[in-house]
Amino acid sequence: MYFSRTGEMVEQGNHVEHHSWFAQHINISYQNIEWIAALIDIILIISASIIGTILFQYIAYGDFVGLEASFGVGVTNSLLYAYVARSHGLYRLPVLLSPLRHLARIFFYWLAVGMFVAAGLFLLKVGTAMSRGAMVSTGLLQISFLVIARLLEEKLTRSMVASGNLAGRRVVTIGESGELQRLSASYLFRYFGLKEVARIALTDIGDVRANPATENSYFLEAMDAARDLNAEEFVIALRWSSRPLLETAREQLRASPLPVTLLPDHNIRSILGRRGIATGRPVVSLELQRAPLTSPERAVKRIVDIVLASIALALLSPIFFIAALAIKLDSKGPVIFKQRRNGFNSRLFLIYKFRSMTVMEDGAVVKQAQRNDQRVTRVGAFLRRSSIDELPQLLNVLKGDMSLVGPRPHALAHDNEYKALIAKYAFRHHVKPGMTGWAQVNGLRGETGRLEQMVERVKLDLWYINHWSLAFDISILLRTCFEVLRNRAY
Repeated sequence: MYFSRTGEMVEQGNHVEHHSWFAQHINISYQNIEWIAALIDIILIISASIIGTILFQYIAYGDFVGLEASFGVGVTNSLLYAYVARSHGLYRLPVLLSPLRHLARIFFYWLAVGMFVAAGLFLLKVGTAMSRGAMVSTGLLQISFLVIARLLEEKLTRSMVASGNLAGRRVVTIGESGELQRLSASYLFRYFGLKEVARIALTDIGDVRANPATENSYFLEAMDAARDLNAEEFVIALRWSSRPLLETAREQLRASPLPVTLLPDHNIRSILGRRGIATGRPVVSLELQRAPLTSPERAVKRIVDIVLASIALALLSPIFFIAALAIKLDSKGPVIFKQRRNGFNSRLFLIYKFRSMTVMEDGAVVKQAQRNDQRVTRVGAFLRRSSIDELPQLLNVLKGDMSLVGPRPHALAHDNEYKALIAKYAFRHHVKPGMTGWAQVNGLRGETGRLEQMVERVKLDLWYINHWSLAFDISILLRTCFEVLRNRAY
């Protein structure tokens, strides 16, 4: 479905039959390979400093003096070299895959760092701690280790790329046909660390600009692909001179929580050249949209969710048992009510609640609960007033469908209704839905009979997304405890 406009996508490694054991069993992300290569160089330079000193001292004098000094010099040398090499892109994947093209630069930066350290030792008058012979033998071992390591890393890295064990960021690429033809999946991975899972070609640019329906279909297809294929990012491949189309892409993709990156077009890539793109940092790409929460922020929020939800489930287990028994004795039907909701990035999930009504609505029309609603059971009325009916959502939190704090999810029927009436309503799905939220602790719970009530709720939800912090989440959880005591739900 997602490749019909550009042809079939080809996964890496389809034609490779044999890989090393390491490449087959170890998975490394594209972003981490630079740090691993730098760490290897640091270890090798320190090791060469110690081994070189030991060999020279033993051969020349028959003892092992000066090892502390050689270790200190090796640490200083290695850290400086790794910093300089990474700053100049010498640990990027294209360089690791073609080390022979960059050996001169590796040697130059290693020599420059070595001379800088030697000059520092001379100026500080501590050079006598290491003999000149030891420094020469150490230097020869260092550059030998660095070159041998690069040759071995090339073989290993190629094997990992071919076997698919080097993971890039999963992206959906959207662009003009002319630009996409010059950007193969392997090129995107090699130079930008992007694993293309789908691409959408804007085949008729004039039609896209003139026909809003056509325009929407392209970007809706891209967002569907991103959800279905678990993409992490959208990549835009357009001519930078196509300003109206760039603005269109930016506006359309704001409905998605995924970051959006604009790649350099063919003209800019031609100016930079392959070497410039290979060793330069990815600043040639422009970030058109950031994710609402950074990866560390999402990790912290997820850890807090798991810890607090687990504790709550353990402490509230007697209430779960009593509520389930009361529901069974009060009316016919299941204990747990399940209903489809839109979660993060509009991905569907089943929300869990204790059944509090005689109906189990989950269709195109879902009537909101009202005061004195005849569909609410006797036990259900108490469960709803006390918010005990919401407690099974702790299981949704542990599953990762929800968070403890976030915009409250609505039934699909209500989502479809309000999405057409309220601008930016879809932005609520930029984070995981929550058991409680900023709107709820500000009194917006229960039925939203008037459109103005939902508009206000959406406004508060978006304010929460734009101002998230861990302290803010804790504050909302504490305020929720007091809000529940007010019995505003029904």
